[in-house]
Amino acid sequence: MQTQLKEEKQKLFELIKEKAFFREKITLSSGKESDYYIDARLITLTSQGAALCAAIMLDMVKDISYDAIGGPTLGADPIVGAIGVLCHQNNQPVNTFIIRKTPKAHGKGQQIEGPLIQAGAAVVLIDDVATTGKAFLQAIDVLAKGHVKIKKALCIVDREEGAKEALQKKGVELVSIFSAEEFLRKQE
Repeated sequence: MQTQLKEEKQKLFELIKEKAFFREKITLSSGKESDYYIDARLITLTSQGAALCAAIMLDMVKDISYDAIGGPTLGADPIVGAIGVLCHQNNQPVNTFIIRKTPKAHGKGQQIEGPLIQAGAAVVLIDDVATTGKAFLQAIDVLAKGHVKIKKALCIVDREEGAKEALQKKGVELVSIFSAEEFLRKQE
């Protein structure tokens, strides 16, 4: 099983490197300028990329107990869907959720979409790329209002620009499949 996981991780790395890693000046959602960009949605919105991310992330949390897995829209959306399907196919049902940037302006005015997460529940947060951790921090604050405990946060790529430290201050460990440095090294 570990050999298969290693192969899946290598496939995901190659997909990101070939199709989603760009060397160009860009302004990130954090407002910071960067000379490279990782557009993970170019991978997570493909069937192969979504499946690889889901399998790897589920393996990363196989030894912890949690009630639901989800994260901030839009980065988490395709991964959450793939995780739900993979869990169903493996007869290991799990509830998933998406956190909106702001509460819905109509209907029930929800900010957390998906099956109800009870107070005291434990969840895993996921996102595609972490830079400063802003999206994760907003999600943590939303979940804290409902007295939900975050067991761990996962992302595909950590740009290593403060997200890990910012989440640590909130008592949440951030674990990534890759660091941006891995892609930068391979580009030189």
